[in-house]
Amino acid sequence: MKNKLAIFLIFLTAALGAAGFWYYQRNIYSKDILKLEIFGPETAELMEEIEYIVKYKNNGNVRLEEARLIFEYPEHSIVLENELRKEKPLDDIYPGEEKTLNFKARLFGKKDESKIAKAWLSYRPKNLNARYESETSLTTIIKKVPITFELDLPSKIESGKEIRFRLNYFSNVNYPLSNLRIRIEYPSGFEFLESKPKTLEETEWEIGLLNPAVGGRIEVLGKIQGEVGESKIFWAELGQWQEGELVLLKTVSWGVEIIKPLLYIFQEINGNPKYIATPGDLLDYRIFFKNIGERVLENLFLMVKLESETLDFDTLKVEPDRFERIENKIIWNYTMLSDLRRLPPMAEGKVEFWIKVKDDFSPDFKNPEIKTVISLDGFKEEFNTKINSKLEILQKGYFEDGVFGNSGPIPPRVGETTTYSIIWQAKNHYNDVKNVKVKATLPLEVKLTGKIFPEEQSSKFAFDSESREIVWEIGDLESATGVSDGGPNVAFQVSLTPTASQRGQIATLINTAKISGEDQWTEATLETTAEAIGTTLPDDETISEEQGIIR
Repeated sequence: MKNKLAIFLIFLTAALGAAGFWYYQRNIYSKDILKLEIFGPETAELMEEIEYIVKYKNNGNVRLEEARLIFEYPEHSIVLENELRKEKPLDDIYPGEEKTLNFKARLFGKKDESKIAKAWLSYRPKNLNARYESETSLTTIIKKVPITFELDLPSKIESGKEIRFRLNYFSNVNYPLSNLRIRIEYPSGFEFLESKPKTLEETEWEIGLLNPAVGGRIEVLGKIQGEVGESKIFWAELGQWQEGELVLLKTVSWGVEIIKPLLYIFQEINGNPKYIATPGDLLDYRIFFKNIGERVLENLFLMVKLESETLDFDTLKVEPDRFERIENKIIWNYTMLSDLRRLPPMAEGKVEFWIKVKDDFSPDFKNPEIKTVISLDGFKEEFNTKINSKLEILQKGYFEDGVFGNSGPIPPRVGETTTYSIIWQAKNHYNDVKNVKVKATLPLEVKLTGKIFPEEQSSKFAFDSESREIVWEIGDLESATGVSDGGPNVAFQVSLTPTASQRGQIATLINTAKISGEDQWTEATLETTAEAIGTTLPDDETISEEQGIIR
């Protein structure tokens, strides 16, 4: 019995010794001996470059081997290598040794959002098989997002009325922002009609790159329905696409109250409520206002503001002529217009004025329009009138041209052939135009010789021998094409063999040329013409009027 007890005690002692040695191996080292810290700013501005300093120190008396540091940038940070998790092997860390590592990033996110940087350092103390890991983190708050993001909406509107609102954005961030997108959420009862710029989804717009001190605007036209007193909330967000996710930068909301209609205001231009203007037009504005409420409106003020640099305000004429003009505003008060002094329910009033669209204005005005803001007794209506592009064709004729080397008698003689050069040059000013083509017909005595310059235009050049019509298929023209440079052009050679009936006359070489195209801004079909050219060749200084008369 005693032998069995002794053997049991021996085994128990050995087991306890092995367990103690294992426990000793696991616990003679504390991971708190390695001090790991992250230093950095507590607050930062959006996209401001900040620096994280990771500091580690071995406060023990054992060397730390096989050390490896992992640093994780805050979510959605912008870093040079485009990797948010960095893993770095380290040299052995000796007792008392202290080192630092630096990491730079630009923080991305909303105002007051917490951005957390994390670090882990794993290692194995000398003579131990166990690995240890220390970890730490640092939180930085985005305190400033210097981006203007605002909804421009009325606070009240009548049910069933069209509403045009804007979303303005501007960046004061000192770093370019890329892959931006804006998303708008409409309230119930809102019907989307159109937007500028256009969008396929009706709710999302790609902004792309937004540089410092650059902004833009999204304009939406729609119609809203609702009960009187009901609030309609519009909501929008601005963010950046990162790996299929929209990371938000700014959000904005605005409430609109549905009110009972009191006034109906509308305008006509040249008798058309949907008029599209053309450079050089004289616009006849008629502003109508009607009291559709239940009470008499008295002592009213009417103001019409015209916002467009395309208008020639020196041509402004107003009827009735009792009005006040301040800058681009036309103002009538109740002492000037009887309808403003007292407007009973269902009564209607009107003012009329005329103003001219400039013949030419800067081609920098891409997609020009005239905005008319009408204010009456606290009610406001806004109308936008689009302006067509100015599409031109220049048609010129030469004998001395230096292109083809023309031949034949000058003045031209009956029965003999003289060749001439015809040059077409297209210009497009303000809006993008699609499917542009030029057409003209040749008289019976005139033929094409087949010479065309430049040669690559020959594939776009066609002639119908029955109708004698020439067609030049230009294709699409962007705005400002040919305005400051040469623009698309083509030269072709024609030959004239006058008949006896033309003796003593000026022969026509080519009839009126017409250019046409589809305006992508106004959706109108544009057409302009250039005069026919005869043998007097007004553009060729080497040919006199007398030399153009057939002998």
